Amino acid sequence: MLPVRGLILDTIQDSFPDKGLAVEPLVAASLGAVAVPKRQTLPPKGSCWYCEKPLDSVRRFCGKPCADSFDEEAEFTR
Repeated sequence: MLPVRGLILDTIQDSFPDKGLAVEPLVAASLGAVAVPKRQTLPPKGSCWYCEKPLDSVRRFCGKPCADSFDEEAEFTR
């Protein structure tokens, strides 16, 4: 507990019960059931699904930054 001008305030950890912690949506999603990322269900199309850079017929993204950006954008457009 932290004293503040005669008041005693609880820390954030003390404010929430152990099993009902308030967490951000992205953290909550990572704590929940493991879902197959949408990017793994995309068919290879010969170009990056995020930046359209030409690729071979096996890859879906040109690199990890584009794949991560695609996932982040998909999370906000649900």
